Amino acid sequence: MAVHYRTCPFCEATCGLEIEIEGREVLSVRGDKQDVFSQGFICPKAHGLKQLHEDPDRLTTPLVRREGELVEATWDEAFEEIDRRLPPLLAEHGRNSVAVYLGNPVAHNMSGLVYGPVFARALGSRNVYTASTVDQMPKQVSAGLMFGTMLSVPIPDVDRTDHLLILGANPLVSNGSLLTAPDMRGRLRRIRERGGKVVVIDPRRTRTAEEADEHHFIRPGTDALLLAALACTLVEEGLADPGALSEHLDGLDEVLELVRGFPPEQAAEACGIPAEEIRRMARELAAAPRAAVYGRIGTCTQEFGTLASWLVDVLNVLTGNLDREGGATFPRAAAAQRNSTGTGGSGKGVRFGRWQSRVRGLPELYGELPVSCLAEEIETPGDDQVRALVTVGGNPVVSTPHAERLERAIEGLEFQLAIDIYVNETTRHADVILPAPEPLEKPHYDLAFYQLSVRNIANYSPAVFESSAPAEWEILLRLAGIVAGQGPNADLAALDDLVITTLAQRELADPGSRLAGRGPDELLEELEPRHGPDRVLDFMLRAGPYDLTLDELEQHPHGVDLGPHEPRLPEVLRTPSGKVELAPEAIVADVERLRTALGRNGNGGLVLIGRRQLRSNNSWMHNLPALVKGKEQCTLHMHPDDAARLGLDDGGRAVVSSAAGRIEAPVELTDGIMPGVVSIPHGWGHDAPGVRMQVASDHAGVNSNVLTDGSQVDPLSGNAVLNGIPVEIAPA
Repeated sequence: MAVHYRTCPFCEATCGLEIEIEGREVLSVRGDKQDVFSQGFICPKAHGLKQLHEDPDRLTTPLVRREGELVEATWDEAFEEIDRRLPPLLAEHGRNSVAVYLGNPVAHNMSGLVYGPVFARALGSRNVYTASTVDQMPKQVSAGLMFGTMLSVPIPDVDRTDHLLILGANPLVSNGSLLTAPDMRGRLRRIRERGGKVVVIDPRRTRTAEEADEHHFIRPGTDALLLAALACTLVEEGLADPGALSEHLDGLDEVLELVRGFPPEQAAEACGIPAEEIRRMARELAAAPRAAVYGRIGTCTQEFGTLASWLVDVLNVLTGNLDREGGATFPRAAAAQRNSTGTGGSGKGVRFGRWQSRVRGLPELYGELPVSCLAEEIETPGDDQVRALVTVGGNPVVSTPHAERLERAIEGLEFQLAIDIYVNETTRHADVILPAPEPLEKPHYDLAFYQLSVRNIANYSPAVFESSAPAEWEILLRLAGIVAGQGPNADLAALDDLVITTLAQRELADPGSRLAGRGPDELLEELEPRHGPDRVLDFMLRAGPYDLTLDELEQHPHGVDLGPHEPRLPEVLRTPSGKVELAPEAIVADVERLRTALGRNGNGGLVLIGRRQLRSNNSWMHNLPALVKGKEQCTLHMHPDDAARLGLDDGGRAVVSSAAGRIEAPVELTDGIMPGVVSIPHGWGHDAPGVRMQVASDHAGVNSNVLTDGSQVDPLSGNAVLNGIPVEIAPA
């Protein structure tokens, strides 16, 4: 028997695990009590790691479509089929005829984060899509415009704050999102134990709301109005006081004038929270010794997602709580963080719209297009029409808007390639599926989530099991070789050397780099004999702010605690002005659109929102028995008053219709949801023919994205509007 320590890859909390194995059998998975961050805490998802390892449906052999059926093939046969099909298509129709979709699991995957972009650059297509535009893109846009990089997201310092205002987030269930923090229940309870206060704004009385001191129902899609009204109160009542932040701000006077146009008395009717309550919340926020405002997926997946994301940080600025202990602070990650390497205090900032989607003309953001455009880019004839699709760890047929339309579009593709562990609702249409290694067969380091962590942490996990199949980074490099014209048997070692050499040259070209002045050959020699993602990680650590190496992390299997956040202004900024851009031009121009929403009210109609679940993060988790056991999870939450009006009973079935589609779902009555609002969790709908996920099919649920409309996006970020969808409901 052997014991391995590993970071859980299933959500953003990065909990430490203690895994006992014997041979290739996983005996147990427990929380690692010595982990410097999670200290033994785990959620139910961690137990799914053993079942994923044992899952008979998990792919371990490539599949190639022969005479209409997906059949097993060797790795060489699979790559030869890709080489036979993909390069001729590129040659005839151009690079943009092939689209790439990167799913959420890529963010939890060191190989995917490092080598996915290598493949995308080799492909050279402008049709790159990710799960970001059905999730957090508004926050990445506002953070980029305000602070200079897409992951310069201020994190609520929950361990030291006295007052936490949470909007559209359920961190007790999500374990934090754009907020890496294990055991959020314990962290929130400690705020209250030290005399602080937790306030939750949400259309549902979530688990987080039940732990809070105060919960307010809000009409979906109106968070930006509430935030603007809170800011207006601060300005009107003379409570706005950025204090020492003032010298680092550009555009403060303009913002003060903008928010004056949103008095609580006007916003109250639209958002459903009385004006006197809005003013009281603003006063308490301003009076707290240390406070932070935190908004998450509910504030992003709506028509004013970027404005809401911006206003969260406007409030943190106006109360003087940005970049201070107990406020909203900037992590300093050990590796790959653009705002902690190079020359601090100024930079190029971000630039969007370098190209547009072909059909609708939506702008590029951070090198990708909104995934709401994907179906129309496949369907619409003309130059650069998408004729082939590559998905990496993604299931867009379930995870993205207007799901039935996207599925019809995918059925018409000339070629589809997937890197995935399952035959799911999307990959069942593929011509070739390349199985990714399971989490225990690859090394792990959270390059993305340590940049969003509530505490500065570094923890590396070597692979637990060896794999006889190619590593994920080798798969991606071999595909890069194919689309670059080198054929199915390109020299992977040479391609990998090119990756690390390019990375080193880019770093050394920055005069502010801590490695500046050293020769690339000398640096690369220090990284030997490592290769692949381990070599890249070792280099990133050496270039990072802590002078760490991978050797040192390997000597600390429970992680390295790099300390709490410290003030980072102005060196954290990468804006051209060297200041916090409080009034970015694009955001200011969109405020008038928000002003038109002041006069809205519910009009008695029902609207649909999503729902986060503790045992579910991605659609593939539904094939693990431990995570779907118990009562049915994919239900329609509805207030009893709405159900009585419509003639619906608890446990009955309802037809839910929208402008985009129609589904049927079981009804679950609860007074924990606001009247006029209904909720269905995302990621379900596993009853499609050809799906090879037996457990998921036995607990199929319904696909809520059949109801979402791909034409509805936040104009600044292109993020899909997934909350506040008008629906009609009737008994089935």
